[in-house]
Amino acid sequence: MDTTLQDPLVGQLLDGRYRIEARIAVGGMATVYRAVDTRLDRVLALKVMHPALATDVSFVERFIREAKSVARLAHPNVVAVFDQGAQGAYVYLAMEYVAGCTLRDVLRERGALQPRAALDILEPVLAALGAAHRAGFVHRDMKPENVLIGDDGRVKVADFGLVRAVGTATDSTGSLLGTVSYLAPEQIEHGTADTRSDVYACGVVLYEMLTGAKPHTGETAAQVIYQHLNSDVPAPSAVVPGLPVALDSLVASATARNPEVRPHDAVLLLAETREARTALTDAELDAVPPQALSEAHDGADDRTSVIPRALPADGDGAEVHRTSRLEMPPAGPAAPRRGTGRRGPFGGPHRKLITILTAVLLTLGIGTGVWYINSGQFTQVPSLLGQTQKTAEQRLSDEGLGLKGVDRVFSDTVERGSVVSSDPASGARIRGNGSVKLVVSRGPEVVRVPDVVGSSLADARRSLKKVGLVPGMVTREFSEDVARGEVIRTDPRAGTDRTPDTAVALVVSKGAPVDVPDVTGLSAEDATAELEAEGLKAEVLPGRIHSAEAEGDVAEQSPGEGTEAAEGDTVQLTISKGPRMLDVPDVTGRDVDEARSTLEEAGFEVKVDRPFLSFSDTIASQSVDGGEQAPEGSTITIKTKGF
Repeated sequence: MDTTLQDPLVGQLLDGRYRIEARIAVGGMATVYRAVDTRLDRVLALKVMHPALATDVSFVERFIREAKSVARLAHPNVVAVFDQGAQGAYVYLAMEYVAGCTLRDVLRERGALQPRAALDILEPVLAALGAAHRAGFVHRDMKPENVLIGDDGRVKVADFGLVRAVGTATDSTGSLLGTVSYLAPEQIEHGTADTRSDVYACGVVLYEMLTGAKPHTGETAAQVIYQHLNSDVPAPSAVVPGLPVALDSLVASATARNPEVRPHDAVLLLAETREARTALTDAELDAVPPQALSEAHDGADDRTSVIPRALPADGDGAEVHRTSRLEMPPAGPAAPRRGTGRRGPFGGPHRKLITILTAVLLTLGIGTGVWYINSGQFTQVPSLLGQTQKTAEQRLSDEGLGLKGVDRVFSDTVERGSVVSSDPASGARIRGNGSVKLVVSRGPEVVRVPDVVGSSLADARRSLKKVGLVPGMVTREFSEDVARGEVIRTDPRAGTDRTPDTAVALVVSKGAPVDVPDVTGLSAEDATAELEAEGLKAEVLPGRIHSAEAEGDVAEQSPGEGTEAAEGDTVQLTISKGPRMLDVPDVTGRDVDEARSTLEEAGFEVKVDRPFLSFSDTIASQSVDGGEQAPEGSTITIKTKGF
């Protein structure tokens, strides 16, 4: 059953802007929805805080403060925050929607990954964390669930900074059992977390990618915690024989129980990771984990590769397949390179087996790009994505391939100087003496926030959209210097460099403040004239009310006297239909105190008249006789007996 049908927000328009289409995930703090921004006509993810948490003012303030800080990171490997707002009990963040899956999904489906794939995922994660660490943020909850892998192969880290507003889980539920697997010893023992705690978690994630399992396991959170505190993370090669020492050393460095021994932050761990990669050969990087080999021999799908997508046939009639950055080499012996003079291992019965296996893989939607049969006349374009231009050119040369040019493009996902794509693509068939064109990243395209101070809100929004930025939240303030409706300032400020699609908040002037005068008791015409003289507008509301004011005069106004309004604001006026007529009680013969109380309870003001030298408290007469009517709130004079 689709539980999203029971979600009250699905199908609703939140804050007059975001149409919620489906529920994506539910966590302890918030629910994430796929939504459409109806103003910009784009799909995004909407993270809505649970209403029970939204009643905690300090929690909401931290949530918003952290969201604003994360929005300023503007890193290509961080899930971007576009907007923040609230509607009633719903406090939300509008974030980048990443179509794809999480690293947890990949590990659950594939098991252990090849070293190249593991490093291809780890490096952008560390790049994102490194930017956060240098900006003063600690993630505190790094785990495969927070690593998103887009359908286009991009890797992004989610929930930056927001975990700080949640606090530390203390129960022993299954979710805690999953989280404690990545907690550093100092987080468990002292409750402290800094950049080195994120480094530890990344080391555990790397171990899990290389082995397909967590280093410390148990049936309860307490068992896992005990192992974190008392046992080192084992070498991945102890589980997957043949893994290079460089990877063992990388895991050991990141997961040292003593935080002083670990790399200080993700930037330093990224440097160690790249150093480890350069120490590995292609064969070591593309080695297939043992369980993947056994599954391949058993006829199962290759659990260590990302499923490639079929493209139209190339000029040789061979079907070409392209994968994401996480493309894996074949499970099993690699085809020989051109020029070795040796025949490949696919002759005779093996060729028939490969033909059958290829057909099965095509039926499963896996494709044949990585199961290529090398005839000796053709070779494959090596994997070049994400490598530096120098390294890519060297790999082409090593394969006997030429370079037919380099194009440069902006990219917000690939580092400057690294390969974005190639033509033909990595893994494609190419003649042994062919040439390859490289497309190299120029880094993210930088957008400078325009100066829109003094512009109207509509013009400011147009200016931001024109340069590729997104108009964000709008707040309004009084200003003595900036005219009503014009922009006072932006956040980020004018002249700041940002990547495209960054949200820019706008502060718009309400104009100079105006003191609202008291116009109650005036006629509607006089009240309107006095308000207009102050730069305000008057709106006479339909319907009249009884009041002490005379019929036709202003009985009430909103906003009231003494409040501040902006020039051009409207003051609503309610007109009196005069006081109600009430029956006057007969109080003659009663003493003064009783008579006063009786008349006041009936809705009148009371005045006592004592004749000269009269010492009597008995009422002799009243200004309006008992049984007659008088206006509510009017004054009744009572007179005591004379001597």
